[in-house]
Amino acid sequence: MSRIWAGIDSGKGHHHGLALDTDGKTLLSRRVANDEPELLKLLGDVLDLADGRPVTWAIDMTGGEPALLLALLVSHGQEVLYMPGRLVNRASDGYRGEGKTDARDAYVIADQARMRRDLRPIRPGDEAAVELKLLTGRRSDLVEDRTRAVNRLRGTLLSMFPALERTLDVTNTGPLRLLTGYQAPAAIRRAGASRLTKWLANRKVRNARSLAEAAVEAAERQHTAVPGEKTIAKLVHTLAEEVMALNEQIREMDKLIEGRFREHELADIVLSVPGIGATLGAEFLAAVGGNLDDFDSPDALAAFAGVAPAPRDSGKVSGNLHRPIVYHRRLQRVFYTSALVSVQFDPNSRKFYDRKRAEGKKHVQAVLALARRRVNVIWALIRDRRCYELTPPVTTAG
Repeated sequence: MSRIWAGIDSGKGHHHGLALDTDGKTLLSRRVANDEPELLKLLGDVLDLADGRPVTWAIDMTGGEPALLLALLVSHGQEVLYMPGRLVNRASDGYRGEGKTDARDAYVIADQARMRRDLRPIRPGDEAAVELKLLTGRRSDLVEDRTRAVNRLRGTLLSMFPALERTLDVTNTGPLRLLTGYQAPAAIRRAGASRLTKWLANRKVRNARSLAEAAVEAAERQHTAVPGEKTIAKLVHTLAEEVMALNEQIREMDKLIEGRFREHELADIVLSVPGIGATLGAEFLAAVGGNLDDFDSPDALAAFAGVAPAPRDSGKVSGNLHRPIVYHRRLQRVFYTSALVSVQFDPNSRKFYDRKRAEGKKHVQAVLALARRRVNVIWALIRDRRCYELTPPVTTAG
């Protein structure tokens, strides 16, 4: 059947829309503002060109900048495919010309949607899944901000007081609290272990004495002040407070995520799987849209999650398996991280992991194999609407 293919190159203030017919001929190419009246006009113009023929839209993002456009397309019953930006960039090399423009990218998106059959449709997730996607995305941003702040704190402290930087784990609350009050070796020596212990204990720091003694011991190893010590000390103080503030924001976000996650109908099933807590469970539901309706088999879910290896054979080389190029990275993290944790607490997971190691697989390979197996497990649990249970050992009568 004749069909119209519409590609959207999304942007912050504007998108570029381009429509092709079945033969690849351009029917429409236009820059539109990211504004509802303009977007509705583009939708109407493309449907007018279709004149009753089905229209397939393709876009390079699944949220954020084109969120309004996606909502309009879904509310009007349009079929929308997702083409990741990496595929767009890679496919562009096969088209004539070297320049990069929004119109060219929109053409590549539309033409690839016209020719490919492996692009995933974008469907509206349930309300809880949408909210969890927003919340987990915000948490991920906060964690990245904290990682950068911790690295800056370590680097700054190292430039002034290497011994203390080696001694403290600045990802923990106690050392961070210490650095908000004492940064330079001379100041720590003047305070002494007893006074420092009291100062930390008044601020409810655990193991205050051992932390204070470790800091004083580090201070005794450095009696030379580096140039700019006062300024560096102020920066250390500021960065320590920044990391503590980010820790508090992440804790608050975790509470919001857990509260919303536990309201979902699949929460108990997902939480029953060893190694999956509220945060990983929320990321799982956010990635799959709140259900597994888009996946017709565990293999499809495994491929989407990037835990099903893809063959890369060439010539006489066969059996060469590699991680797929296109997969959902956060969903892969859910399965890999939960598999890693489950080895410590779930006898079934430990037994499977040990068997893979005995077969000669390295640690990462064994964990990935377990992650792939867990796809089958969670698929079956959700399909049957039941929680995970340890199978009791089979005993024989004596």
